[in-house]
Amino acid sequence: MQMAEFLMGIRSLIVIVIFAFIGTACSSQSITENKKTAQSIEELQTQLENVLKDMHVPGMSIAIVHRDGPEWIAGLGKADLANDRTATATTLFRIGSVSKGFVSIAVLMLADEGKLSLEDPVQKLVPEVWFDNKWEASDPVRIVHLLENTTGWDDMHLREFAKNSLTMSSFEALDYDHSSRISRWRPGTRMAYCNSGPAVAAYIVEKIAGKSFEEYVGQKFFKPIGMQTATYFQPVSELGTPLYYSDGKTPHPYWNLLYRPIGSINASANDMANYLLFYLNRGNVHGTQVIPATILNRMEVPSSTWAAKEGLQVGYGLSNYCTIYDGFVYHGHDGNVPGGHTAMEYMPNEGIGYFYSINSGNRAAFEKIGMLIRAYITRQLPKPSIPPVVSLPEKTIAYTGWYEPNSPRVELFSFLERLIGMAYIHFADNKLLVNSLGEKNAIFLPVTDTQFLYVPMNESHDPVPTLKLLKPNAEGQFIQISLGLRNALSLHVTMKRIPTWLAIFEIITAGFVLLTLMSTLVYAPFWILRGLSKKHRHPEERSMRLWPLIAVLSLLCIVAICMLSNDVAISRMGNLTVWSFSLFLATIVFSAASVASIVALWCAPKREVRCIFRIYSTMITMALVISTAYLAYWGIIGLCTWA
Repeated sequence: MQMAEFLMGIRSLIVIVIFAFIGTACSSQSITENKKTAQSIEELQTQLENVLKDMHVPGMSIAIVHRDGPEWIAGLGKADLANDRTATATTLFRIGSVSKGFVSIAVLMLADEGKLSLEDPVQKLVPEVWFDNKWEASDPVRIVHLLENTTGWDDMHLREFAKNSLTMSSFEALDYDHSSRISRWRPGTRMAYCNSGPAVAAYIVEKIAGKSFEEYVGQKFFKPIGMQTATYFQPVSELGTPLYYSDGKTPHPYWNLLYRPIGSINASANDMANYLLFYLNRGNVHGTQVIPATILNRMEVPSSTWAAKEGLQVGYGLSNYCTIYDGFVYHGHDGNVPGGHTAMEYMPNEGIGYFYSINSGNRAAFEKIGMLIRAYITRQLPKPSIPPVVSLPEKTIAYTGWYEPNSPRVELFSFLERLIGMAYIHFADNKLLVNSLGEKNAIFLPVTDTQFLYVPMNESHDPVPTLKLLKPNAEGQFIQISLGLRNALSLHVTMKRIPTWLAIFEIITAGFVLLTLMSTLVYAPFWILRGLSKKHRHPEERSMRLWPLIAVLSLLCIVAICMLSNDVAISRMGNLTVWSFSLFLATIVFSAASVASIVALWCAPKREVRCIFRIYSTMITMALVISTAYLAYWGIIGLCTWA
């Protein structure tokens, strides 16, 4: 499940603002690290064990599988530190959102039996499940939208993420808090990752099959393909592994997810090796065709977004997405839970795939392990051919301009995403160039009039197009960029054209606000010290200094709370705790101090206040007014994350 990544994303957005260019440099460095590629399983094992040791990860599970059978299935390190238990190929690791693939498979199996269709309106099948779609009459939410994340719904709210319940039924879970299930745009147009969509799909499976989702998947899928030990429930201590915080030593409590089907599976390397073989052999297991190969082909290609309808093959399919690393195209899904990370990816054309899972929240270690595995499995593979570059027609120049993200995963933080995700697109030398906060002049090469290949730094050219210029419609002019996990803001982001004046205004305003508020912090120590030594110097200016400082400090508190929540952000923010209440209080203090700054400036005696200081105070007050109005508009002031 992606709830951990959702909360990490909140922190990441803040970090990107501060360290955008540093982060780009670090990313480039990470790609070129570990230049020595393992040439054998023994060498790869040594590399992985070194990562576990050096980065304080207790243990991991791994499977490397070819179409004709497994190459390596193993556990490395420790499954349980307290009991000194070694991880093995039979140790159960929690695979998070990799579980979503089983929801899509279950739906497609029922569709193959003629019991439902991907195009069925959800309201028709489960009218008892609440959601709101103002376009329902013309553009209803369909099953395909649930699985391709194109409902337009917000991602689960923190209150849903934080609910820890083993006893709730699927319907009770869906009815617990449905405030996130409101379509923000027409269903079947834009993709935004949403955990509750597959949860509704799993409930549809239950209703049609007449049994629990877990029972249906176990009987119809786990058993036939050989996933003998996989379970949706907490395994007995001798079989499973505790999950650990990023420090690699503090156990994370087991968490019973509100929506069990979308992220609760515990599976071994043996289980996942069979799951990979199922994909690589196109649904054929030991000579038995469990599901038609066409179903798997359908899972891997999106169909419901604007971009997909206009021919872009890369994107989020049916709980299965495309990721490109060093010129190779992978399909699959990752999974992130507090205290653990998982990846399951495969290349159907090359007939090879891998799975690995770590029992730690250490994301850097997880990514490093992935690089080592991918380098090994592709060491002798020829790079996929690159489509020929075409000449751009003159009309393409019309797409030159400013764009901002228009498919936010989390509506609450869209105010930040639209600011830092803004990009300028232009054309030069038959190339499409994207300038953004994270990368200058990112290069895309045209392979059709409207589709472009990404040319990443220090990597091979992408072999498939990942950027699509969309046909203008009544809602505006859009593009879609699908860079997989390399995109800091979103998996597959739709961006909308905005007027140049608006982009420049937003950039200048954001710069003015940031620099002005920072100056308050820089200047504060000096006037505080002067005030202590010369108590009567400009006493009438004290309130004009104090209230802006309080406002800025409360704003820093908001940032600090989000950053320091760390591995336990879900429980800290999804429930009424000191942390969540402090965040609420900090937003109130910020707005109140901003108002007090206005009053202090207005009431300050004109003759006693220095002209230069009045001008400076006016600038600070303007910055605070702009910030408060912006945050209030986006619902940040008075934010109750537990409600």
